[in-house]
Amino acid sequence: MKLVYSGKTKDVFALEDGHYLLKFKDDVTGTDGVFDPGANTVGLTIEGVGKAGLRLTKFFFEKLELAGIPTHYIAADPEAATMTVKPATVFGKGLEVICRYRAVGSFLRRYGMYAAEAQPLDAFVEVTLKDDEREDPPITKDALAMLGLLSEEEYEQVKTLTKQIGNIVKAELAKKNIELYDIKFEFGRIGADKQIALIDEISGGNMRAYKDGKYIEPLVLEKLILED
Repeated sequence: MKLVYSGKTKDVFALEDGHYLLKFKDDVTGTDGVFDPGANTVGLTIEGVGKAGLRLTKFFFEKLELAGIPTHYIAADPEAATMTVKPATVFGKGLEVICRYRAVGSFLRRYGMYAAEAQPLDAFVEVTLKDDEREDPPITKDALAMLGLLSEEEYEQVKTLTKQIGNIVKAELAKKNIELYDIKFEFGRIGADKQIALIDEISGGNMRAYKDGKYIEPLVLEKLILED
């Protein structure tokens, strides 16, 4: 097992069989010690958040498998905070795809002249570049095609998958009277046919969820969703 990448919230190891092992950390993104799934720097460390994130990821990836949605997921060991995944190729140096149900975070910061906080957004999908130096700038469908990152057809595939996955997560949260405000995904190509699939994770660290109008921290969210 060889360490091939150390990221903000997880380490990536290459396995001898060609698969990869993701090791979830207790670090989360944020600014000035405040958690923010849209931030591009590690803001704080929360003990247990790595295992909690993996438990949620396992829960949702197995739901997606039942729904026939392609992912890189193979298996997970929550106690070890590790997940085995298929190899995947990202688009360019990586894209993040956000599905927004209400106006919060960077959307509100950018469009606050016109958007009100928590305004409904009807599963609005936008794409950003994974580029810490430029603070993960949004990129349009036309620019993605022009720069050779995503063809128009691939963009529509990603957009459709984003809404499908977002709605599955949203429905699960609704069972616990929790409302999903926004969620961030990553996609890549897997297999010989280069199928577009969901990669990375689905955890409290990459979504904003609220109950009775109050934001739910990642560790609390995991407990609420997975409790019987």
